[in-house]
Amino acid sequence: MAVVINSNPAAAYAAANLLKSNNLLQKSLSRLSSGSRISEPADDAGGNAVSMKLAAEIKRTEAVAINLSNALSFLQTQGGVMKSASATLDRLSELAVLTGDVTKSPADLSNYSVEFDNLFAELGKLSSDSFNSINLFTEPKTDLTVHLSQDGSQSMKISQSSLVGAVSAVNSIAAVSGANMSIVTDAMQSLATMMADNGAQASRLQFALDSLGVNRVSLEAANSRIYDVDVATETTKLARANLLVQSGASMLSQANTVSQLALKLLQ
Repeated sequence: MAVVINSNPAAAYAAANLLKSNNLLQKSLSRLSSGSRISEPADDAGGNAVSMKLAAEIKRTEAVAINLSNALSFLQTQGGVMKSASATLDRLSELAVLTGDVTKSPADLSNYSVEFDNLFAELGKLSSDSFNSINLFTEPKTDLTVHLSQDGSQSMKISQSSLVGAVSAVNSIAAVSGANMSIVTDAMQSLATMMADNGAQASRLQFALDSLGVNRVSLEAANSRIYDVDVATETTKLARANLLVQSGASMLSQANTVSQLALKLLQ
């Protein structure tokens, strides 16, 4: 190779290799420091687009899971109130039977009636209970729509049952005593049906919530395979790039000394 002054091809080639190695080193450092395989869109344009959509879907799935949990809490609260109403109806039916005791004096019967009236008033209070200002029961019955999927394509309805409608006929001890006991049993049957609906809806919500959890895990795994860095692989690349940078810097330093030979020849 000729000894020249105006150019140094060896140094230029060494500098180009050093720049390339340094870029690889910086990319590995960026990936390892962020934990992301895609530190910038140019690293994987298509993968980055898919990852963005998966990340958004994961967020929506988590939001739907929160909504379902709240709806399940609504039904559980409603079910608890129905259970209290059922216990109250049981006592009302018991009082109605006790009034048929021929050994009871009018004063005793009056005491039963006072308790009956108070318990019926309690049923009225129960029917006005709410969950976060949302009525547990309405008159007439209405439905609330709950979306089960993050894209809104699947939904179900949960009931704001009519507790008043179920128990309104049981309004006095005289109205349900003796041959009219069927009024109480009919009310109990209506309430039992409402509780069955409540349990069925709560069961479906729980299964839907479990399904969302499985789906979210699968989405996170898919997104991780696209977006997250493989630390073992990337540390190997980092070591290689680090070695290339050091050797490139050393070779560039030596290549820059080649032109010194021309000066020695001119002395």
